[in-house]
Amino acid sequence: MSTSSRFAVAVHVLTLMAWADEESLKSEQVAESVNTNPVVIRRMLCELAESKLVVSQTGAFGGSRLAREPEKITLLDIYRAVESPGVFSLHRHPPSRRCPVGVNIGTVLHTVLGEVDSAVEQVLSNITIRDMVAQLRPCDSTSTNVVKKKNGTRAQVVAVRN
Repeated sequence: MSTSSRFAVAVHVLTLMAWADEESLKSEQVAESVNTNPVVIRRMLCELAESKLVVSQTGAFGGSRLAREPEKITLLDIYRAVESPGVFSLHRHPPSRRCPVGVNIGTVLHTVLGEVDSAVEQVLSNITIRDMVAQLRPCDSTSTNVVKKKNGTRAQVVAVRN
């Protein structure tokens, strides 16, 4: 079974945007930080824009930025924007109705999975993008670090290898 990394990537993207303050970021800049293709980022930005978490502008001076203050965007907002409902799901194919476990497992699991979803949503609802930015630590000397660099009057987010 595979798990989705979409939530983690979306949190990364929005945390980077918060780090950049009001500066609009191009998908290529974001993709470099995430270490993925800019097309992947552009698709995700569309989903985040539909959920009113980012605003984007096209053109030579375009880019994307947060649609609201980082303290007003929770991880639950992001989770709901990019993931399907439910942390886990039931069987893709119905289990055997002739088996005493198979005939009842869906009902039992439905209750458990509801509790799991509620717990996850509770945790995510208490963490904001501002909290994520506050928790960032300087990277060690072998990793890539994203820093803000003043270029005249504009802040530029760049990836720097230490």
